[in-house]
Amino acid sequence: MVEQLKTFSNNVLALEVIDGFTENDEKLCQKFFEQKRAEGFDIINVLIKLDEMKLSNSSARAFFEDTLWSLRNYRHMGHIAIVAHSKILKALVPIDKLFFQRAGKGRQERYFDVSELNDAFAFVNGTKSQFLH
Repeated sequence: MVEQLKTFSNNVLALEVIDGFTENDEKLCQKFFEQKRAEGFDIINVLIKLDEMKLSNSSARAFFEDTLWSLRNYRHMGHIAIVAHSKILKALVPIDKLFFQRAGKGRQERYFDVSELNDAFAFVNGTKSQFLH
């Protein structure tokens, strides 16, 4: 299940995946993203909280479709914050960063532990946080 963590009037989209990620959830994520685009934002910063997601309750097809959609819409993605409590995700974010080369365009992708949620919000909002480097 996907739900918005918080709503913003700027170009920030904050979502949380709870339990599993299905094809309906993938479509809902696209809808939230397109709503931001319809509000006039060309670049959207995204925070995704995954600490309560269970892979066993998720659809491989939904992940595949989401990846394809992300590749097609990459030019509209700004900073991305992945919030979780996972050593695997923490290791994968730098690899993903290299693959998409966001840093070269002034875009960054960062991993935040769940305990750093406020820092992740500051990162996608473009506000200063004493913990961001």
